[in-house]
Amino acid sequence: MNREGRVSVELEGVPETLLWTLYHRATEAGRTDTVLPDPKAVELLARIDFPFESRFGPAGALRAQWQALRAACFDRQVVRFLADRPDATVVALGEGLETQFWRVDNGRVRWLTVDLPETIALRRELLPEPPRGRLLAGSALDARWLDEVDTSAGVLVTAQGLLMYLAPADVHGLLGTCASRIPAGALVFDAVSRRLSERSMQGRLGGAGGYTPPQWKWGIDAHERRFIRGLDHVAALETLRLPRGRGPVFGYLVPVLGRLPRLREGLLSIMLARLGG
Repeated sequence: MNREGRVSVELEGVPETLLWTLYHRATEAGRTDTVLPDPKAVELLARIDFPFESRFGPAGALRAQWQALRAACFDRQVVRFLADRPDATVVALGEGLETQFWRVDNGRVRWLTVDLPETIALRRELLPEPPRGRLLAGSALDARWLDEVDTSAGVLVTAQGLLMYLAPADVHGLLGTCASRIPAGALVFDAVSRRLSERSMQGRLGGAGGYTPPQWKWGIDAHERRFIRGLDHVAALETLRLPRGRGPVFGYLVPVLGRLPRLREGLLSIMLARLGG
C-alpha cells in the first residue's frame, strides 16, 4: 500500500485481464446515465494504484458500455435463477475483481468465488468478504471445488472471461464435470468465436492502446455447440442477448443485429447451459 492508502497491484498474463475488465466496467459505472450501477467497482478502481490508462489505453465510451452490458447480461441470468431458487449457490469461476455479488444479492444466496491464489489474495485485500460468501484459492479445472458446493437448493456456475483462455480439452472437461456433478442448475459463460480464437493464436489480433490480451485458446462454433448440447445432463443450450444499452449503437444497432444468429455469434457469445436433463 502506498502513502496515499492505495493498493499497488502488479499482475501479468491472464490474471491481468481482471484489471482491464474492472477499468472499463467502473468507467461506465461512473456515468450518471450508466447502464450498470456499480458503486463498488467505482470505489475499487479508486483504491488501486495501477497505470490503467497508460497500460490499456483510454476507456472509450463504447468499449466501457459494452463491458458493462456484458456484465449486466450475466447479472440478469443470476437474478432470474435466484427468482426460482432464492437459496441457491452461485459459483463464480475466475471471478477476478468482479463485484457482481453486490449487484444481485437477494439476501439469501450463497456465493463461492474460485480463482487463482494470487487473485484470491488480492480480492481479500481489496474487497470485503460478502455475507454468505466464501473464497476458494485454486484452479477452476480442479474439480475439488465442487466438493465445497451444496447442490440441494440449486447451483448456478458463472464463467465470465475465463473459458477462452483455456485449452479446448480443458473447456470440454470442465463443462462435462459441471454437467455430471450438478443435478439441478445452470452454467453461464462467454466465448469468442472460433475464428477470433484462431486469429488470436496466430498473433493477428491487436489490442487497444497497445495492450494485447493473452491468447484465446478456445472459441465456439457450430461444432462446439453440438458438443455441449450432446453432453450428458445438458438439457438445453441457448445464446443470450445483451440488454439494450444507451445511444444508437447499443440502443438500436446491436439489438437489431442480435436478432441475426450469424452476426450475434460472430464475435463474442454469452451462453446459458441448463443442467439436469
